[in-house]
Amino acid sequence: MKLRNTAITRSNSACLPMGDRLDFKYNSVNEGDERKGGHGIPKVSMVPLIFLIFYEVSGGPFGIEDSVKAAGPLLAIVGFLVFALIWSIPEALITAEMGTMFPENGGYVVWVSSALGPFWGFQQGWAKWLSGVIDNALYPVLFLDYVKSSVPALGGGLPRTLAVLILTVALTYMNYRGLTIVGWVAVFLGVFSLLPFFVMGVIAIPRIEPSRWLEMDLGSVNWGLYLNTLFWNLNYWDSISTLAGEVENPKRTLPRALSYALVLVVGGYLYPLITCTAAIPVVREQWSDGYFSDIARILGGIWLHSWIQGAAALSNMGNFLTEMSSDSYQLLGMAERGMLPEFFARRSRYGTPLIGILFSALGVILLSWMSFQEIIAAENYLYCFGMILEFIAFIKLRMTHPNASRPYKIPLGTIGAVLMIIPPALLIVVVMALASFKVMAVSIMAMIVGFVLQPCLVYVEKKRWLRFSISADLPDLPDSQEAAEDDTVPLVF
Repeated sequence: MKLRNTAITRSNSACLPMGDRLDFKYNSVNEGDERKGGHGIPKVSMVPLIFLIFYEVSGGPFGIEDSVKAAGPLLAIVGFLVFALIWSIPEALITAEMGTMFPENGGYVVWVSSALGPFWGFQQGWAKWLSGVIDNALYPVLFLDYVKSSVPALGGGLPRTLAVLILTVALTYMNYRGLTIVGWVAVFLGVFSLLPFFVMGVIAIPRIEPSRWLEMDLGSVNWGLYLNTLFWNLNYWDSISTLAGEVENPKRTLPRALSYALVLVVGGYLYPLITCTAAIPVVREQWSDGYFSDIARILGGIWLHSWIQGAAALSNMGNFLTEMSSDSYQLLGMAERGMLPEFFARRSRYGTPLIGILFSALGVILLSWMSFQEIIAAENYLYCFGMILEFIAFIKLRMTHPNASRPYKIPLGTIGAVLMIIPPALLIVVVMALASFKVMAVSIMAMIVGFVLQPCLVYVEKKRWLRFSISADLPDLPDSQEAAEDDTVPLVF
């Protein structure tokens, strides 16, 4: 990989006139219809990319049962529709615009750095990476929760701990072998995981009683569980941006893949909710993780029950693989921008970020002791912090650099874009306010670590204790300080 000294590059960037600094030219990262990157490894095509996004966000309807437990059938169905409208669609649109504007592995870190400067870019990277690693610590545990009914020894103790370690090592090795492998494995797992729900829905049709959809009791709604369940199952659309440098022709492929994945994710939630809540009497207390497999036994028998249990277990593996990919490539992208030491940018012979994979795997192992609810709440809090920075960066770049190259642009002016992000921004405030004191304290402490870590890395670079470099294949980012002084751009719809 060709490299440039970070100090020289930053100095040159500050001297460029505004227009030149925004003439982004991505040399070997992603040009035209190239099917291989500069490292000679095949890039990810459309179909695997759709399922990578699918697993970044969802992985299937496993875990959505708590929405019915918390609020009943009507609010669960309406909630997934409304959340998709006010959260998933805006986040996917922003990812499409910004991901094609900066088609490199730094993803959202580069977006925030270009708008707010390297300090906040690093905070974005730290919060999102930590959120992703916390999220990934969940999946080996969930896998074993599904398997322990058949292998009771995996329910706890040393056998369970060893199983978590073995699963983490095996899936980490698969990430090491290449993103294209992970992509096609995600396709297989996605089809295998969704197909039993389609079959169950067809079997349920003769039993459907539409009146059951209208069941609701506002007085007994557990709003914290309800909102966290919806939020957890419909976020992380921006995670695919950290793989943009590995995508075949991302300026065309990424927006289309996001739109197809949006339909797949939302449809994959609503179809089983609509069919199953109307096919059997709803006892809310029974709707917890894994209840779909019980419904499958009622509707189709033991064969459908076993299929959904197997699909649930394997779906967790798909979630783990894709999350680790985005986390590790994010670290590579940050190193290519000089935010992390150069050794994070080194690739294995399969083109994968070896050091990033190892760091992400270590984080998963260290955090696997957390409980399910603690994991969801902690990752949601850190994720919300990162999304606030993304929204600010998106609007600021729209205002200060309206003429920058955007291969895909949301068909809204600046004021329209601001109005689009108001509902998800309010949702972020609600989710963060509902966090427990323990989750809030731990999350704030984690963010403070990021505030300290970035100046320390700058000091390490200044002392030349470690080498930091910027990839010569990447264009210079706009100078955020000068951009902030450019206030002559009109606001238009």
